[in-house]
Amino acid sequence: MQFHTEFSPEPLPHRIGLNSQIVTVGSCFADVMGRRLTDNKLSVLNNPFGTIFNPISIATLLTMALYGTTPDEQRYVEREGVWFHYDFHSSLWANSRDELRHKLENCLSQTAEAIRKADFLLLTLGSAVVYRHIETGKVVANCHKMHSALFEKYLYNIDHLRDELTRLLKTLRKANPKLNVVLTVSPVRHTRDTLPLNSVSKSILRVIAHELTIWNNWITYFPAYELMMDDLRDYRFYEVDMIHPNAQAQVYIFEKFTESAFDPDLRKFITDWAQISKSLAHRPLYGDNSPAHQQFLARLLTQLDALSTCIDVSTELADVRSRLEKCVQRPSELQNV
Repeated sequence: MQFHTEFSPEPLPHRIGLNSQIVTVGSCFADVMGRRLTDNKLSVLNNPFGTIFNPISIATLLTMALYGTTPDEQRYVEREGVWFHYDFHSSLWANSRDELRHKLENCLSQTAEAIRKADFLLLTLGSAVVYRHIETGKVVANCHKMHSALFEKYLYNIDHLRDELTRLLKTLRKANPKLNVVLTVSPVRHTRDTLPLNSVSKSILRVIAHELTIWNNWITYFPAYELMMDDLRDYRFYEVDMIHPNAQAQVYIFEKFTESAFDPDLRKFITDWAQISKSLAHRPLYGDNSPAHQQFLARLLTQLDALSTCIDVSTELADVRSRLEKCVQRPSELQNV
């Protein structure tokens, strides 16, 4: 007897490999996926602009980066001595306007460079509901806790959204002809918009994502939203806020992503790296200077050395070597007491 509708996404036509260069951009789900990719030693620029929910702001930022445009001077805002910019998430802030400008310009430059080198862009669309700054008439990525009277909230027109994303994707393709885009619709529920409006919003994004994959063979869709809504159809897979997928759901969706998007060599590496990660986290119960623990660390060092030819494990190597040196030094220290 089955108690839920389990499904496995179709394999993506373009597979991610161990040496693939990846950029993630979009909602907080893009950040979650990016962190998991990074934890598995892939080369990732993870959500460089911070959490960006709406496609208009995503398009604005990526276009700005690729064309080398500087942030709009009219969109800097100061609150309680801290400076923000309406096109960026509040995680990008500074104590002065000049400091923030420098930080944002570096962020845009870094993102442009990464996009031009990337094999994959994971683009996660969060909401079709936007906030428009009334004074400038422009959509903001974040209101930065400014007074609500400064903004107008509304559902963006589907045709205009489609046009904006189509223009963005043409710009991306021109900047990097080898780039593959993986679209997702975030499974995070925007309950503040009300459940009916959240459903409309997600539907608009899903329709556009579908159309874009039909028109372009270098754009594919990964059904993170469907996995959460239909496969993991239970509140036990949400955080206590009943909005965000919890750790168990994140692991499940990421495992489905590895099956769908990773090539065989990368899937094997992920399995091997999971075991090495457990070994790295291991701490001995009865002291760390025993012969058995020294042998354990020596084996781990050999495993990491073997991997160092294909991935960056310099941090892990330094940690294990340091622990091994302490094991060797401690007995001689005790003899001198």
